[in-house]
Formats: sequence, C-alpha cells, structure tokens
Amino acid sequence: MTGTGTGIGIVGTGVISGTYLDHLAKLPGVEVVAVADLDVSRAQAIADSNPAIRALTPAELYAADDVEIVLNLTIPAAHAPVHQAALEAGKHVCGEKPLAVDRAEAEPLLKYAAANNLRVGCAPDTVLGTGTQTARAVIDRGDIGVPTAATASFVTPGHELWHPAPEFYYQPGGGPVLDMGPYYVTSLVTLLGPVRRVTARAGQSKQERKIHTGPRAGETFPVQVPTHVTGVLEHESGALTTVLMSFDIWAARLPRIEVHGTEGSLSVPDPNGFDGKVEIATAANRDWTEVPVAGGYAGAGRGVGVADMARAVRTGQPHRADGALAYHVLDVLESLLEAAAQDQPVDVASTVTRPTAVPLGASPELA
Repeated sequence: MTGTGTGIGIVGTGVISGTYLDHLAKLPGVEVVAVADLDVSRAQAIADSNPAIRALTPAELYAADDVEIVLNLTIPAAHAPVHQAALEAGKHVCGEKPLAVDRAEAEPLLKYAAANNLRVGCAPDTVLGTGTQTARAVIDRGDIGVPTAATASFVTPGHELWHPAPEFYYQPGGGPVLDMGPYYVTSLVTLLGPVRRVTARAGQSKQERKIHTGPRAGETFPVQVPTHVTGVLEHESGALTTVLMSFDIWAARLPRIEVHGTEGSLSVPDPNGFDGKVEIATAANRDWTEVPVAGGYAGAGRGVGVADMARAVRTGQPHRADGALAYHVLDVLESLLEAAAQDQPVDVASTVTRPTAVPLGASPELA
C-alpha cells in the first residue's frame, strides 16, 4: 500500500476477497484500509497480515472517515442490505454480482444512491480487460459487418465439487443464471447493446447436491433454483443471442461467446477473465485469425472496476461497471427465469447505454 488514494473498506472476507486484496494492492488511486466480516476471525487474519488494514465491525467500517467506497463481497442474499447500510452511511458502494437477488431489492438502492449523489458499482469488471474490450473494438470498427447473432455458453457440473460451503450457489440469487450469467450478459451488452425481450426454458437435474471438499465433505443440501437454463436474448439492435447456463453438464467443447455479423464472425474469450485471445474469421478469410489487442486495461484483475469507479468519483465522470448496467443485466437474467417459468416471452423493462470503451493503454486512474 502507498498510504494514498481513495479508501476502500471491504465487507465480506470469504474466498473471493483474497483475489480482490491481491489486485487492489497493485492498482493506482485506491487503498484498502479496513475489512469486516460476521466471522471476526477472518477479518482479523487479513488485518494481522496487512499492517495498513484494520479489522472492524460492519457498522464501524460504514462509519469510518477514511472509507469512501464500501466493497461488498458478501453472499448474494446480503448484497442489498449491505449496500443499503453503506449508502445510508454516505458511502459509495461497489460489490460482487448480482447487484441484488432480484429487481425489487435492486431498484430502491439505485434510487437512494441517485437521490443522495452516491455511486453504485457492481461486478463483473472483467469486461474492462483487454479480452472483451478488444472484441468490442473489432465490432465497433465494423470488421464483422453488422452483428446479427451471438452464442454464449457456461456449463459446469456444479460448484459443490470445489467450494467448501456451496449452498448459496443453489439459493435465490444463485444458480447458473444469477451466478455466472452476469459475466456473460454484461459482456454481451457491452458488445451488442441492451436487451429488449427474452425467452427461455429451464430445468433442475437434482433435488439435493453433495459437498465434495472441505470439513463438510459428504453433507447434502437442497437445490432451490433451476440448474439448467437455455434461452434467446433479443437485443435492441435486432441481434439475437442464444444462451446456455448450466450446473448440470460434466464436460463440453462449447465456445464461451461468439458474435456473428454480416461480414464475419468473432470468437470472444471467457468473460470470467480479463484477457484472452480474440479471433476473427471473415467472408474474405474464413480461417480463424488472432486479433491484436485493441482496447482494455492491460493486466487487469478483480478490483479494476473499483479503481475505475474511484477515478470517476474524483473526476466527476461516469464509471463503467455502474449500477445502471448491473440493474439491466439483473433485469435480463430475472426475465430469463420468468420466461422459463411462464412459458412465454418476457419484455425487459429496463435499458442502458453501453459504457464508454476502455482505450488501448489506459490506466484506471486516468481513463
């Protein structure tokens, strides 16, 4: 830590917090000054190994004068209450996805923040890396013509194979749609613009799942959400995206994201990562060819969205991974689940403007 920069306080010190702490320590303009967790020992362990960070209760963290942005890394069910508490304490908030477990929880947060001149940010910030941003630059240049279609696939046999406490992945706010869907839909909105209508089908392979690792290995827990969902997103541009999100598939060779246009096709890297190879095939050359990096924060990691937000707070400019984008993504994902449950298309009520592109060579402190 440099001792300078916008003060960040982290609430929730579970598995993902280590990655955030590692990357935030490398980013300009931000400094983690405090952590809090319901499990006091976890927060204290972080403070013990980082002299510049102190362990606090959540209430103490919200009240701390040197905390300007609260980074919310709690489980999905706690996202809205923690956001609200931080906003009421006058703090800007940024958090893990989804923004809340549903639209009804998320909408009041955005209204409160707007009324009090506070900012809301939300993961995924992976779209700010060179992978998605290079793909966006290719599309915006017109290299594949007019985008007409896309495919997006996330499949896995389930997080209980690696996570020692995976129940929240199978509770409201979780499942493949709300757990991993934000990465894919945020990338798709960044590439193709907002979504106006969806249709979907959903299923569930098991009523219970078994924990495979950690001290509770062998325990079972109930599944409360669909675990296999497929659907179609109709973008406002007219492009159609076919999506597949599943916790029920043992192995697959499906591409993560592909975008197809009138003059070519684009292979987009894993939206759960910040970089990766972007490839193009065109009507003139139908062999896949790697595209040189054309945009995005180079070497980015978890927390670059927080740094982008801190820069925006200082300058008064918009930040990219903002609450409006997160709300639209949540609206799309919740609409997918509703379309499956109702067995009919669902109009997406919200819309959003694509965030500004991240220029090649940009720094989150300056861009």
